[in-house]
Amino acid sequence: MLTLVRRLWRDNRLLLIAFAVAAVLTLFFAVRTVAFYVYWAGHQNVAIEGWMTIGYVAHSYRLDPQDLQDALGFDPRQPNRHPLGRIARDMGVPLPDLIARVEAAIEAVREDMAQPGDDR
Repeated sequence: MLTLVRRLWRDNRLLLIAFAVAAVLTLFFAVRTVAFYVYWAGHQNVAIEGWMTIGYVAHSYRLDPQDLQDALGFDPRQPNRHPLGRIARDMGVPLPDLIARVEAAIEAVREDMAQPGDDR
């Protein structure tokens, strides 16, 4: 095996480097995919907290972030990436009130998705 690698390094150095880079990138993306799968498999429909963003909540509840933003009255084309605690503070409302609004928006989006004849 070592002699094969030495021969490849001597005769096809560029090809061996390209193969090694491709193998490392493949391994990186495979590990990343598995890590995301494992993380989100255990974080579905979690209780909403102030540190979460609208996008995080939407992902946890398996919704389109733009739909959730729209249901909350935000411009869906301009995603709000601030945590809910900061959004509540900026809006001048208590965090539990904003969380209740988010939960109502989740239900509204789910009902909208469940209606028959929807083009989605």
